Amino acid sequence: MQVKSLTFRLLVSAGLVLAAFFALASVVLEQGFRKSAEQALKEKLQVHVYSLLSSAELKNFGDLTMPTYLPEPRFATPGSGLYGFIHLVNKDQIWHSPSAIGLDVIPPPELIPGNFEFLLTEQGRYTLHYAVIWKNKIGDEREYIFTVTEDAQFVSNEVERFRKTLRVWLLALGVVLMFIQLALLRWGLKPLRVIVKDLEAIEKGRKIHLDGNYATELEGLAGNINAFINSERAHLKRYRNALADLAHSLKTPLSIMRGCAESFSVNKETVKEQICRMDDIVEYQLQRAAAKGEYKTTGTVDLSVIIKKISVSLAKVYIDKNILFDMTVPEQSLVCYEEGDLYEIAGNLMDNACKWCKHTVKISISLNQHKGRRHYAVLLQIEDDGSGIPDGKLVEILKRGVRADENIHGHGIGMAVVYELVGLLGGVLEGKKSETLGGMKWNVYLP
Repeated sequence: MQVKSLTFRLLVSAGLVLAAFFALASVVLEQGFRKSAEQALKEKLQVHVYSLLSSAELKNFGDLTMPTYLPEPRFATPGSGLYGFIHLVNKDQIWHSPSAIGLDVIPPPELIPGNFEFLLTEQGRYTLHYAVIWKNKIGDEREYIFTVTEDAQFVSNEVERFRKTLRVWLLALGVVLMFIQLALLRWGLKPLRVIVKDLEAIEKGRKIHLDGNYATELEGLAGNINAFINSERAHLKRYRNALADLAHSLKTPLSIMRGCAESFSVNKETVKEQICRMDDIVEYQLQRAAAKGEYKTTGTVDLSVIIKKISVSLAKVYIDKNILFDMTVPEQSLVCYEEGDLYEIAGNLMDNACKWCKHTVKISISLNQHKGRRHYAVLLQIEDDGSGIPDGKLVEILKRGVRADENIHGHGIGMAVVYELVGLLGGVLEGKKSETLGGMKWNVYLP
């Protein structure tokens, strides 16, 4: 079964590392304690050797004698585990302690007088040998080897007690460290839980972005997630706007078709033209909704032709107003923009001008214009002789859903569409009062 919890994985990893460390530490400490116990036993056996030396007496004839009672009572008790021996340099045994009755003789090694040798015999006993030269009162010298041995059980028992104590403490320490490790892991992984909690809040609509104070390592992740969220929201907004734009874009062709419905036979070509126009609008808006906000030029279009087509269509829509279109446009105005964008910009502005005008709509196209230090390829100006838009509401109508007059039928997105498109194309949309007609005047600068 696959484990998905990071805490569990890290805890198991830390537990394995701790177990390996404690096992190694246990072996090292046990070996160290054994060496220490052997050294303590060696020092203890040295004391016994010195005790035997102090008790021994060399007669005038060179015979070495030992007293019946020794300072260490264990030497007198058979099987006590502590045994003493005295050998001549030729390894002949001349004395052994009463405790060594029945034991195998331990032959001493070759030793330089005054030196000790400590070793563990095959019989499982720790043995200490000491060579000494003894001179009696008449000057005779004899070389003896004093040997004291003790069963290894003493060291084994000490090591076993130490091992049990060590294991208990290491186990207790391991459990405590695991709890500490768990607490540290929970503290260390808290930023991840915080960011997950914030993501859940975003999912439920309680938050807009990841705006918490995250760990340094998670700041990049939070930034990328925020960028992704913004991109998806912008994409969703673009789809919604595109649907609204589609509905708004179809409004004018539908109005034209509605106006032509009463005299269908007379306006048959106009109806066909508007149906084709509606089909182009649907395709254009769907492509625009799926785009990432980048508009590319695919060739040149004639803005003058577009203006003339729109004016002819609007004249039929607003036939009851008998609008006079005062147009100052070149015979040809080739610009490098998508035709759908220009229809959206010019169509919305001219439709608004026709809607609000009294009798006259003025349209002009100027090429190679300057505004400030910037150069623009074309300037489109659309004016009307209506009442205009109050200065305080000029900025508001560029927002979606806001209309200059709430009593007039409309969706309130026409000017927002124009403003967005001009901005995407790198141009400038400027609105002000018309000096000549007295109504509204819109200047569209396109680079």
